[in-house]
Amino acid sequence: MDDATARLDPDTAVRLERLRGLARLMDTRWRLPLVPVRFGLDSVIGLVPVVGDTVSWAVAGWIVAEARKLGAPPDVVGRMVANNVFDWTIGLVPVVGDLLDVGMRANTRNVALLADALGGDAEAKRPRRRSSPPA
Repeated sequence: MDDATARLDPDTAVRLERLRGLARLMDTRWRLPLVPVRFGLDSVIGLVPVVGDTVSWAVAGWIVAEARKLGAPPDVVGRMVANNVFDWTIGLVPVVGDLLDVGMRANTRNVALLADALGGDAEAKRPRRRSSPPA
């Protein structure tokens, strides 16, 4: 548990850590040797056409349901749902969708949105984006 999570009430902190663990399992659990890309269960079960992506979508939906129970604002829940719909949609495209799904990491993004909304430290958990240095 990080310092920011420790500022939350104990029940919320435990639930948020559980969601972070699930997001890691689904999005970034493993790394292939010699390849700097991490992938998770979402990418593996997503290889099964339609069914795999739908199962992954159900897990992602549980994360959104937990966010609602934890008191996430409606705009945050809406962004989480949009991430899930986009992730599910791109995952339906054979092969290319599976490759894009590895980079999407919707579950990790959604838990970061939730942590930020609850006052936890989302910056350290948010997927890294490449950007140009400030001008």
